[in-house]
Amino acid sequence: MAKQKPIFEKKNVLITGGAGFICSHLCDELIKNNRVICIDNFLSGSVENINHLLKNPDFEFVKHDMSMPLDLDKLQDLETFKVPFQGIQEIYNLACPTSPKDYNKFPIETCLANSQGTKNALDWAVKYQSKFLHLSSSAIYGDPVEDQPLVEDYWGFIDPVGPRSCYNEGKRFAETLVVNYGQKYGIVTKIGRVFNTYGPRLKLTDGRMIPDFVSAAVENRDLEIYGDGKNVSSYCYIDDMIEGLVKFMTSEVTGILNLGSPKVYTILDIAHKVIEISGSSSKIVHKDPILYLAKQGVPDIAQVKEKIGWFPIISLEDGLQRTIDYMKGSRAIGLEKVKI
Repeated sequence: MAKQKPIFEKKNVLITGGAGFICSHLCDELIKNNRVICIDNFLSGSVENINHLLKNPDFEFVKHDMSMPLDLDKLQDLETFKVPFQGIQEIYNLACPTSPKDYNKFPIETCLANSQGTKNALDWAVKYQSKFLHLSSSAIYGDPVEDQPLVEDYWGFIDPVGPRSCYNEGKRFAETLVVNYGQKYGIVTKIGRVFNTYGPRLKLTDGRMIPDFVSAAVENRDLEIYGDGKNVSSYCYIDDMIEGLVKFMTSEVTGILNLGSPKVYTILDIAHKVIEISGSSSKIVHKDPILYLAKQGVPDIAQVKEKIGWFPIISLEDGLQRTIDYMKGSRAIGLEKVKI
């Protein structure tokens, strides 16, 4: 087993899927004290999310499909990071298409990102003896069968061949890889099961509820609800989520932790709040449910509160206000046409 590489300057931190929504905000936070290697193939992420970082000398973007192998030691673009000598201290594994509409558009790519892509990232962790944090999803629990918060030891109730199976089962398999790599090779592994997260840079056209609602509201269009709108879920603002991920990685805690907000709201609650906060004249209309919009559970966050002292603090109203302000600003400068 390779020995831990010395740190000559700042830590080298690698983020797969780094041009996506959560990942790009993670890059913003980590660049403050580290040197960041961001890997993405832009299947669902966008250069617009990281464009402001490209000239930072402590940031390097590598366009690459994680399902394919890559020798980091031989990349000339990483020469200043001294990877062959310093290695990689931390790896955040986020590479995976996450748009609900992309489950049917990129099913094979989604499966490969969670399988071969995760394996390739874990192989780097073994080579460099990196701490490894895999971002899993509340989707591994499947449909909630009771109106109770989901705890980490719940095995889930899930359809392995349904319309979301490439994502749900892919995330479950990725967790299996992470756990078994940790046991076999003795590397430090952590799994964060991320629940609904929202905020600036969410893609406007991927079928997610909050950006759909906000986009409609700022244009005074009808807010479309699929079903009766009485289903409940929780919503964590992106700044809180990033704080939780970084605290988890830098802590001595290993294993699996839920990350999300325990406060529940109905879809109708969210629609009314978006209309109110945005000052919109939009109306709410109901449509037939669609296949890829599964019923979502709410996290039990007792373990993450106890083990790393994290819990979300930004209120839904404050988070929606920030998201609406960002989207209005983006529209004002024409970014609403950009794939984000």
